Amino acid sequence: MGAQLSFALYGAANRIIRLHRPFLEPLGLTYPQFLVMLALYESVPRTVGELGNELGMDNGTLTPLLKRLVSAGLVTRTRDERDERRVLIALTKAGEGLRGAVCSVPEKIKTACKLSDEDIIALRDTLNGLGIAPTDNASEPITD
Repeated sequence: MGAQLSFALYGAANRIIRLHRPFLEPLGLTYPQFLVMLALYESVPRTVGELGNELGMDNGTLTPLLKRLVSAGLVTRTRDERDERRVLIALTKAGEGLRGAVCSVPEKIKTACKLSDEDIIALRDTLNGLGIAPTDNASEPITD
């Protein structure tokens, strides 16, 4: 049963990413870049660590992605004046200019998936629950 769950999650993730592609390509964004931009539209500036925690990405994945967004002129990366160890990510004018187009994508995906608002909320909550670190008594592996 655990393998079937893994296959279903993997297949669903790939299908969702492919559904996004026709909406993101005209914007010049990859799916992970799209996720970063959505997070930045919620609040800026954000530290690299905050973005990584929210998106479930480690620094090794997030840093090159952010550098590509900087190269594209969509975000800035600056050292925090109060703590030089922290890097702050903010939107540029061009990044802000994509807000409407980027923020319209989730609704287009919802329409393509033919899910109700209630279905989406339930699915999101279930998937978020899978990402929570197991407690001591729930750390047993899934078995058939």
